[in-house]
Amino acid sequence: MSGGRRIKKPAPKAKARATGKPARRPKAKAVARPAEPAMDLAVGRRIRELRREHKLSLETIADRTDLSIGFLSQIERGLSSPSLCVLATLADVLGVGIAALFGSPPNDDPASGGVVTRQLQRAELKLWRTGISKQLLSPAGTENRLNLFLVHLEPGGNTGDELYAHDGEEAGLVLEGEMTLTVDTETWSLKTGDSFRFASRRPHRFSNPAEDAKAVVLWVNCVTQAS
Repeated sequence: MSGGRRIKKPAPKAKARATGKPARRPKAKAVARPAEPAMDLAVGRRIRELRREHKLSLETIADRTDLSIGFLSQIERGLSSPSLCVLATLADVLGVGIAALFGSPPNDDPASGGVVTRQLQRAELKLWRTGISKQLLSPAGTENRLNLFLVHLEPGGNTGDELYAHDGEEAGLVLEGEMTLTVDTETWSLKTGDSFRFASRRPHRFSNPAEDAKAVVLWVNCVTQAS
Protein backbone atom coordinates (compact mmCIF):
# COMPACT_ATOMS: atom_id res chain seq x y z
CA MET A 1 0.00 0.00 0.00
CA SER A 2 1.32 3.39 -1.04
CA GLY A 3 2.72 5.49 1.83
CA GLY A 4 2.51 2.59 4.22
CA ARG A 5 5.41 1.01 6.03
CA ARG A 6 6.60 -2.27 4.59
CA ILE A 7 6.96 -4.97 7.17
CA LYS A 8 9.77 -7.35 6.47
CA LYS A 9 8.97 -10.96 7.00
CA PRO A 10 11.56 -12.91 8.93
CA ALA A 11 13.92 -14.72 6.65
CA PRO A 12 13.19 -18.42 6.49
CA LYS A 13 15.65 -20.61 8.35
CA ALA A 14 18.18 -22.27 6.14
CA LYS A 15 17.33 -25.86 5.57
CA ALA A 16 19.98 -28.49 5.95
CA ARG A 17 20.92 -29.97 2.65
CA ALA A 18 19.60 -33.45 2.22
CA THR A 19 22.60 -35.52 1.37
CA GLY A 20 21.25 -38.92 2.27
CA LYS A 21 24.07 -39.29 4.83
CA PRO A 22 23.71 -38.96 8.60
CA ALA A 23 25.06 -35.79 10.12
CA ARG A 24 28.63 -36.08 11.27
CA ARG A 25 29.21 -36.14 14.97
CA PRO A 26 32.33 -34.71 16.56
CA LYS A 27 35.00 -37.34 16.79
CA ALA A 28 35.49 -38.68 20.27
CA LYS A 29 38.96 -38.33 21.63
CA ALA A 30 40.88 -41.56 21.72
CA VAL A 31 41.14 -42.89 25.25
CA ALA A 32 44.36 -44.67 26.07
CA ARG A 33 43.83 -48.19 27.29
CA PRO A 34 45.09 -48.79 30.81
CA ALA A 35 48.47 -50.46 31.13
CA GLU A 36 47.30 -52.92 33.78
CA PRO A 37 45.78 -55.53 31.42
CA ALA A 38 49.02 -55.48 29.41
CA MET A 39 50.88 -56.25 32.63
CA ASP A 40 48.51 -59.16 33.30
CA LEU A 41 49.21 -60.50 29.80
CA ALA A 42 52.98 -60.33 30.31
CA VAL A 43 52.81 -62.12 33.67
CA GLY A 44 50.44 -64.74 32.27
CA ARG A 45 52.77 -65.47 29.35
CA ARG A 46 55.72 -65.80 31.72
CA ILE A 47 53.87 -68.27 33.94
CA ARG A 48 52.87 -70.34 30.90
CA GLU A 49 56.50 -70.35 29.64
CA LEU A 50 57.81 -71.59 32.98
CA ARG A 51 55.09 -74.21 33.27
CA ARG A 52 55.95 -75.58 29.85
CA GLU A 53 59.69 -75.49 30.59
CA HIS A 54 59.01 -77.69 33.60
CA LYS A 55 56.70 -79.90 31.48
CA LEU A 56 53.79 -79.38 33.87
CA SER A 57 50.16 -79.48 32.80
CA LEU A 58 47.47 -77.14 34.07
CA GLU A 59 45.94 -80.14 35.82
CA THR A 60 49.18 -80.79 37.72
CA ILE A 61 49.51 -77.13 38.75
CA ALA A 62 45.88 -77.13 39.88
CA ASP A 63 46.44 -80.24 42.00
CA ARG A 64 49.51 -78.76 43.66
CA THR A 65 48.03 -75.32 44.35
CA ASP A 66 44.32 -75.99 44.99
CA LEU A 67 43.58 -73.42 42.28
CA SER A 68 41.05 -74.33 39.61
CA ILE A 69 42.16 -75.17 36.08
CA GLY A 70 39.84 -72.47 34.75
CA PHE A 71 41.38 -69.80 36.99
CA LEU A 72 44.92 -70.85 36.05
CA SER A 73 44.00 -70.71 32.37
CA GLN A 74 42.59 -67.19 32.83
CA ILE A 75 45.81 -66.08 34.51
CA GLU A 76 47.95 -67.46 31.68
CA ARG A 77 45.78 -65.68 29.11
CA GLY A 78 45.92 -62.38 31.00
CA LEU A 79 42.19 -62.45 31.79
CA SER A 80 42.67 -62.49 35.57
CA SER A 81 45.00 -60.41 37.70
CA PRO A 82 46.58 -62.73 40.30
CA SER A 83 47.22 -61.59 43.84
CA LEU A 84 50.64 -61.66 45.46
CA CYS A 85 49.51 -64.73 47.39
CA VAL A 86 48.64 -66.59 44.15
CA LEU A 87 51.92 -65.56 42.50
CA ALA A 88 53.93 -66.74 45.49
CA THR A 89 52.10 -70.09 45.39
CA LEU A 90 52.77 -70.50 41.66
CA ALA A 91 56.43 -69.55 42.10
CA ASP A 92 56.79 -72.29 44.72
CA VAL A 93 55.31 -74.94 42.42
CA LEU A 94 57.48 -73.80 39.52
CA GLY A 95 60.60 -73.84 41.74
CA VAL A 96 61.50 -70.19 41.20
CA GLY A 97 61.49 -66.93 43.10
CA ILE A 98 58.63 -64.52 42.51
CA ALA A 99 61.06 -62.30 40.56
CA ALA A 100 61.04 -64.92 37.78
CA LEU A 101 57.33 -64.22 37.19
CA PHE A 102 57.85 -60.58 36.29
CA GLY A 103 56.88 -60.61 32.61
CA SER A 104 60.24 -59.11 31.60
CA PRO A 105 63.14 -61.09 30.12
CA PRO A 106 66.44 -61.31 32.00
CA ASN A 107 68.77 -58.36 31.61
CA ASP A 108 70.91 -59.23 28.60
CA ASP A 109 73.03 -56.07 28.66
CA PRO A 110 76.57 -57.49 28.27
CA ALA A 111 78.03 -54.45 29.99
CA SER A 112 76.20 -55.28 33.24
CA GLY A 113 77.88 -58.67 33.62
CA GLY A 114 74.76 -59.88 35.44
CA VAL A 115 75.80 -57.68 38.35
CA VAL A 116 74.40 -54.19 37.73
CA THR A 117 70.79 -53.16 37.09
CA ARG A 118 70.34 -49.66 35.73
CA GLN A 119 67.34 -47.66 36.90
CA LEU A 120 65.73 -47.70 33.45
CA GLN A 121 66.22 -51.47 33.18
CA ARG A 122 64.19 -52.39 36.25
CA ALA A 123 61.53 -55.01 35.67
CA GLU A 124 58.24 -54.11 37.36
CA LEU A 125 55.24 -56.07 38.53
CA LYS A 126 52.05 -54.12 39.19
CA LEU A 127 49.39 -55.84 41.23
CA TRP A 128 47.01 -53.07 40.29
CA ARG A 129 43.90 -54.54 41.87
CA THR A 130 45.53 -54.62 45.31
CA GLY A 131 47.51 -51.36 45.13
CA ILE A 132 50.94 -53.01 45.23
CA SER A 133 53.80 -52.68 42.75
CA LYS A 134 57.25 -54.26 42.93
CA GLN A 135 60.32 -53.06 41.06
CA LEU A 136 63.10 -55.62 40.70
CA LEU A 137 66.39 -53.93 41.63
CA SER A 138 68.58 -56.99 41.03
CA PRO A 139 69.20 -58.61 37.63
CA ALA A 140 66.26 -60.75 36.51
CA GLY A 141 66.50 -64.47 35.88
CA THR A 142 65.14 -67.80 37.04
CA GLU A 143 68.47 -68.88 38.54
CA ASN A 144 68.64 -66.04 41.05
CA ARG A 145 68.01 -67.03 44.65
CA LEU A 146 68.48 -63.60 46.21
CA ASN A 147 66.36 -60.73 44.89
CA LEU A 148 66.04 -57.10 45.90
CA PHE A 149 62.79 -55.19 45.37
CA LEU A 150 61.45 -51.68 45.79
CA VAL A 151 57.85 -52.18 46.89
CA HIS A 152 55.28 -49.39 46.53
CA LEU A 153 52.06 -49.61 48.54
CA GLU A 154 49.29 -47.26 47.50
CA PRO A 155 47.03 -45.91 50.29
CA GLY A 156 45.06 -48.91 51.50
CA GLY A 157 47.16 -51.30 49.39
CA ASN A 158 47.30 -54.78 50.87
CA THR A 159 47.96 -58.47 50.21
CA GLY A 160 44.45 -59.48 51.28
CA ASP A 161 42.78 -60.62 54.47
CA GLU A 162 44.19 -64.13 54.37
CA LEU A 163 47.70 -64.99 55.51
CA TYR A 164 49.93 -66.72 52.98
CA ALA A 165 53.28 -68.52 53.05
CA HIS A 166 55.93 -69.54 50.54
CA ASP A 167 59.50 -70.73 50.28
CA GLY A 168 62.47 -68.69 51.49
CA GLU A 169 63.26 -65.81 53.81
CA GLU A 170 62.56 -62.10 53.54
CA ALA A 171 63.60 -58.85 55.13
CA GLY A 172 62.92 -55.20 54.52
CA LEU A 173 63.32 -51.56 55.48
CA VAL A 174 60.50 -49.00 55.38
CA LEU A 175 61.86 -46.06 53.38
CA GLU A 176 58.71 -43.96 53.30
CA GLY A 177 55.30 -43.98 54.98
CA GLU A 178 54.10 -46.80 57.20
CA MET A 179 53.27 -50.46 56.87
CA THR A 180 51.31 -52.98 58.93
CA LEU A 181 52.95 -56.42 59.02
CA THR A 182 51.37 -59.59 60.38
CA VAL A 183 53.43 -62.75 60.88
CA ASP A 184 51.65 -65.74 62.44
CA THR A 185 49.34 -64.23 65.06
CA GLU A 186 51.29 -61.04 65.81
CA THR A 187 50.91 -57.68 64.07
CA TRP A 188 53.34 -54.75 64.01
CA SER A 189 53.04 -51.17 62.82
CA LEU A 190 56.25 -50.16 61.05
CA LYS A 191 57.15 -46.56 60.23
CA THR A 192 59.94 -44.95 58.23
CA GLY A 193 63.26 -46.37 59.36
CA ASP A 194 61.83 -49.57 60.87
CA SER A 195 62.97 -52.94 59.48
CA PHE A 196 61.95 -56.61 59.65
CA ARG A 197 63.04 -60.17 58.85
CA PHE A 198 61.20 -63.51 58.98
CA ALA A 199 61.05 -66.95 57.38
CA SER A 200 58.61 -66.82 54.46
CA ARG A 201 57.12 -70.18 55.52
CA ARG A 202 55.53 -68.37 58.44
CA PRO A 203 52.04 -67.21 57.40
CA HIS A 204 52.10 -63.48 56.82
CA ARG A 205 50.45 -60.50 55.19
CA PHE A 206 51.11 -56.75 54.95
CA SER A 207 49.31 -53.52 54.10
CA ASN A 208 49.51 -49.74 54.02
CA PRO A 209 47.03 -48.43 56.64
CA ALA A 210 47.29 -44.80 55.51
CA GLU A 211 44.37 -43.29 53.61
CA ASP A 212 46.31 -40.58 51.79
CA ALA A 213 50.00 -41.51 51.71
CA LYS A 214 52.01 -44.11 49.82
CA ALA A 215 54.47 -46.44 51.53
CA VAL A 216 57.80 -47.47 49.99
CA VAL A 217 59.71 -50.50 51.28
CA LEU A 218 63.11 -51.88 50.32
CA TRP A 219 62.42 -55.64 50.31
CA VAL A 220 64.73 -58.66 50.08
CA ASN A 221 63.56 -62.17 49.17
CA CYS A 222 65.83 -65.20 49.38
CA VAL A 223 64.62 -68.44 47.82
CA THR A 224 66.01 -71.61 49.35
CA GLN A 225 64.47 -74.47 47.38
CA ALA A 226 66.07 -75.87 44.23
CA SER A 227 64.19 -75.61 40.95
